[in-house]
Amino acid sequence: MKRPRGIIFDLDGTLLDTLASLASAFNRALIELNHPVHPVNEYRHIIGDGARTAALRALPLGSRHDSEVEKCLQLFREDYDESWYEATIYKDITNTLRKLKGQLPLAVLSNKDDLFTQKCIEHFFPNRFTVVVGSSSTILHKPDPSGALHIAARLGTTTDQLWMIGDTSTDMLTAQRSGMTGIGVLWGFRDREELENNGANHILGSPSELLELYNAYKLNG
Repeated sequence: MKRPRGIIFDLDGTLLDTLASLASAFNRALIELNHPVHPVNEYRHIIGDGARTAALRALPLGSRHDSEVEKCLQLFREDYDESWYEATIYKDITNTLRKLKGQLPLAVLSNKDDLFTQKCIEHFFPNRFTVVVGSSSTILHKPDPSGALHIAARLGTTTDQLWMIGDTSTDMLTAQRSGMTGIGVLWGFRDREELENNGANHILGSPSELLELYNAYKLNG
């Protein structure tokens, strides 16, 4: 690892605890389609790879055909458009971002629909990030490296100069495939084993540890 020239954050499970609001929106879509719902905790492994994949995973095995997935996805988006703000900023995230912002550029790369990604960042973290990128027709879902490469270009650097902060295997694989340093976090939706098994270069137990890590590498140049 080396001192970064920028830090990219995942959104859900890293900056914001959105588990309950996402679970509620998907469960209401499932009820509308007469399918069984899932306990909130199960959504830790349903979400994370984009809304369409989450809809596919949420549906019963026998109902995962394209038309039903699209219906579920549409109902989810309609519901979530009214409830995306029902999220909680993780403890110490705001203070950590405030201290980092004055030292290097910060960015967000999320598999959440770009519309909701932009809304969440504008609402919860105004003026904190230089670049914010969600899922769209032009940016493929993580772990595809296109989003990271896009952000690196916007920041005027290369991916090997960036740290990727996230809570899932998807984030760690994104870091690997794009040449970034992958740093896993334990306050999100997944566990240490998943992060370690997918190549995390470092694992943090709290947001304040990110400041400590950055300062250590800053001192070492």
